[in-house]
Amino acid sequence: MIKKNISLTAEGKKELEKELDELIKSRPAIAERIATARAFGDLSENEEYSSARNEQKIAEGRILEIQEILKSAKIIRGGSKSTVSLGATVVLDMGGRKVEYTLVGPTEANPLEGKISNESPIGKAAMGHKAGESFDFNGKSVKIVEIK
Repeated sequence: MIKKNISLTAEGKKELEKELDELIKSRPAIAERIATARAFGDLSENEEYSSARNEQKIAEGRILEIQEILKSAKIIRGGSKSTVSLGATVVLDMGGRKVEYTLVGPTEANPLEGKISNESPIGKAAMGHKAGESFDFNGKSVKIVEIK
């Protein structure tokens, strides 16, 4: 398997480490639920047991996923203030509506939190431009107001 570098901000790495810690701490409680449900008897029709085992499967899968991400993570330092780059926060004028986004790697992207991937269509279109420049996005002109 080819290892892929995963770009994360320092904040994104901390969030993943916190989630990993919480998942690891939840293991004993999940194991206790499984043991309690197992005591109810017949496992084939035991919904509590099935639910607890499913919760364990999801938690263990996420633990492995986060561990792999953290092993492959490359920390993004704050982006350049002169051009749009990974880690930069940009203010865009999209047809009179100003929006602010931070460009992050795909693993950390969450548009509802103002974090867009450098691999997203708008992220790709904005990369490399300077403040004051405009670029075309979906047939409309988008102006870079500020790079923070």
